[in-house]
Amino acid sequence: MSQGYMALIIFAIVNHDYIMNPILKNILVTVCGLFIGAFANMALVIAGGFVVPPPAGVDLTTPEGLAAGMQFMQPQHFLFPFLAHALGTFVGAWFIARFAASFKLQLALLIGALFFVGGLQMVMELPSPMWFNVLDLGVAYFPMALLGYMLGRKA
Repeated sequence: MSQGYMALIIFAIVNHDYIMNPILKNILVTVCGLFIGAFANMALVIAGGFVVPPPAGVDLTTPEGLAAGMQFMQPQHFLFPFLAHALGTFVGAWFIARFAASFKLQLALLIGALFFVGGLQMVMELPSPMWFNVLDLGVAYFPMALLGYMLGRKA
């Protein structure tokens, strides 16, 4: 989807003078929340590589290099992946809670579930430490989706 279409869809969603079918609005808000959350996730993952540089000799540009270099990672290397997962979920859920026509909690939790499935896939693919897996899967998805919902509905 091009940026122009995404901007037009977001304008239609947030413009309160524009009347839209509630089911269509919920679908569009959910898709936009997913894209916005994924964008926040990737922005933090990319920024993390600059803030906390990878260990010397570790290539993080390929899944194989990431898996091979996981044994050299220290706790500070897991900060930005956790923040990316948590804030990506939070931003997507907040957007949904703020702009959905109905079923705000259910749609926010759907975003949490979709991001959780992605996190679960990464846990199964990468040999990351157990403490990170428990923290990531336990805190970064459903609790952050609930927090995004609670703050978004009050905005």
